[in-house]
Amino acid sequence: MLPIISVSGLSKTYASGFQALKNVDLEIRRGEIFALLGPNGAGKTTLIGTVCGLVRPSKGEIRVDGHDIAAEYRATRSLIGLVPQELTTDAFESPWGTVSFSRGLFGKPPNPAHIEKVLRELSLWDKKDSKIITLSGGMKRRLMIAKALSHEPRVLFLDEPSAGVDVELRRDMWQLVRSLREGGVTIILTTHYIEEAEEMADRIGVINKGEIVLVEDKAELMRKLGRKRLALQLQSPLERIPPLLSRYNLELAADGCEMIYTYDAKADRDGIAALLRDLAGSGIAFKDLHTTQSSLEDIFVDLVSDRQ
Repeated sequence: MLPIISVSGLSKTYASGFQALKNVDLEIRRGEIFALLGPNGAGKTTLIGTVCGLVRPSKGEIRVDGHDIAAEYRATRSLIGLVPQELTTDAFESPWGTVSFSRGLFGKPPNPAHIEKVLRELSLWDKKDSKIITLSGGMKRRLMIAKALSHEPRVLFLDEPSAGVDVELRRDMWQLVRSLREGGVTIILTTHYIEEAEEMADRIGVINKGEIVLVEDKAELMRKLGRKRLALQLQSPLERIPPLLSRYNLELAADGCEMIYTYDAKADRDGIAALLRDLAGSGIAFKDLHTTQSSLEDIFVDLVSDRQ
């Protein structure tokens, strides 16, 4: 199946000489939730802006559902919905009015049934005639999504969708994003909440200093780059690691009462079995053990810090 978005050789250098994007190649699969992660200034917003036709690239090609963004701007832009970070709405307009107006901007004929459906799905129907200035921050954020969905796009960009939103509303928004995907919309989101990407994304892309560091299925990324930690609570405290165990790169914690073994998540159990045998051979007994696995946040921090 052809990707719904194809980016090749994309670069952007601003008039100041700052190069925000450097030869970016990226494909977004139809119907997926794709999370784009990166530190501040990494190029996330510039990349979204170029795909949406809001930022003119210095070089490269972008195709949306087979249409060239430069040669067929109106066709490609009508396929895309964008929810920016900033809340930009007319404070004295109503949700019904602003969402209907957004639909008209894309040349779509009036469709009250669709506007009602969008407002109901975003729990805004009861506020459809209220002035936007009276809405809460969370409602305004949902209204931005409603505007982006007004013209029935096939692709939805969410730039920091839950910024400034409380935890409960954030989870409601996650459920909304999943339902949109189930309805056939491809979702691309940027987020500073790593747990948001870990919770929702099918694939993860990491951008740093204008370059794509990696693109990977989330489960595969967790499997390949995740680390596991085995914590052994010792019967008696140790002052140092015995020489026989030096090859395991163990750490002592809790004043010598705990021994930490960190290993690659894709390693098999042989390493742990060998460690336990060598512990017994060294006369070290333990009373309990437990394992933990690194989170997507741990992986992201490692990836970015390795390339500073």
